[in-house]
Amino acid sequence: MQDHLPAESGGEDLRQRRIRSYVTRAGRVSNAQQRSLEQLWPIYGIEYQDAPLDFTAVFGRTAPTVFEIGFGMGETTAAIAAARPDVNFIGVEVHTPGVGALLKMIGAAPLSNVRIISHDAVEVLEHMIKPASLAGVHVYFPDPWHKARHHKRRLLQAPLVALLASRLAPGGYLHCATDWENYAEQMLEVLGAEPLLVNTSTAYSGRSNDIIERPKTKFEARGLRLGHGVWDVIFRKR
Repeated sequence: MQDHLPAESGGEDLRQRRIRSYVTRAGRVSNAQQRSLEQLWPIYGIEYQDAPLDFTAVFGRTAPTVFEIGFGMGETTAAIAAARPDVNFIGVEVHTPGVGALLKMIGAAPLSNVRIISHDAVEVLEHMIKPASLAGVHVYFPDPWHKARHHKRRLLQAPLVALLASRLAPGGYLHCATDWENYAEQMLEVLGAEPLLVNTSTAYSGRSNDIIERPKTKFEARGLRLGHGVWDVIFRKR
């Protein structure tokens, strides 16, 4: 496992420049997180491999599978997985404290329908996820790179959106959320330009909708109390 924090990279063609989904940073791992890493990673962790995953073998069952990029400290992932035991969830996160935190929640619940990969999400999508195999993709509150000169580093650029769309099964959904209005506008523009995707709403969707219930995070609740906005965007594959 690596010790990184999720972030974003630019929008060059993926074949010309591999987009990373993180930058390297240090992070303190608590004693409880370390114990979870040692005890539960062998059960719920998936090591990176340069070959497609067999979801049925990984989860021991056949069920719709949802892929999440950058689950942070894992609260939202654990809450959604607990509410949807009929769905498999694969979360990708390279920040070691976050991986340990989610493993701790998985073990406490317990949640048999969650697996974790600690590696660059783009490489995982390219090599470990078969085309047209996912029921959904979650990208919640990616780094907004709020300065205009840094917008090219944002994760949701056309090449990655095309890759995500290729991994979705027909009818599968891509659910993105941000608390930066400018990024929300870019999400609408980039996802709307992908020919394989269609918006499920006229513009923005709500956190609660008929496709997926996204739990409100503590960070989000605090922002809303301060008057900050939150925007959800949900597209389906044609």
